[in-house]
Amino acid sequence: MDEGKAGKIKFTFCMVAVGIILMVVAVSTDHWAVLSPRLGKSNTTCEEAHFGLWRLCTKRSFVLTVGPDGKGCGTTDFLGEYNCTYFKHFTSGENAEMFQITTQKEYSISAAAIAIISIAFMVLGTVCVLLSFNKRLDYFLKPAGMFFIFSGLCIIISVEVMRQSVKRMVDSEETIWIQHHYSWSFACASSAFVILFIGGIALLLISLPRMPQNPWETCMDAPPEQQ
Repeated sequence: MDEGKAGKIKFTFCMVAVGIILMVVAVSTDHWAVLSPRLGKSNTTCEEAHFGLWRLCTKRSFVLTVGPDGKGCGTTDFLGEYNCTYFKHFTSGENAEMFQITTQKEYSISAAAIAIISIAFMVLGTVCVLLSFNKRLDYFLKPAGMFFIFSGLCIIISVEVMRQSVKRMVDSEETIWIQHHYSWSFACASSAFVILFIGGIALLLISLPRMPQNPWETCMDAPPEQQ
């Protein structure tokens, strides 16, 4: 492997490493979406929530002043009750008392499983890139690009599953949360998709055989046919 190609691989892998970090942060945190109720008066209790692939956290606080649009909890007393509940992925829904948890469970199982598959592809891609630095094993560069592309596609599918989960939860008449916005974990997952997908394509392009600058070089270098 020449120095120019090795430099391109190192630069691309550094870019992919940023996507890997963002994906790990997104999968391990629980700020994908923030949910809040609509309030019509002050001096009442407001319950907000945020969740990720593994758990849902709620905060109940006393509202001092309601905003003019009625969105969110407005000005609250910061001494609120904070509670986090892990989604029971591998137990029956009978043990879940909150509608929000039973609703979220159906989607979080799929989103979490797809995210794990994404991490598996990411690990395989990283191993292949490291092996490709060996001149005799540079053919691992092409599968590395494919693995990173698959990893990016899996994480964006997980993002879409979570987005549908939020939509279903907010649209339901049984939930108290009718306002929502996507938070920084969601942004990390979306950014990881873009970086991993572009990085995978770049590795595939680098793995392609080098074309001669002059297309006539191949013809001129070819041995003459024997008479």
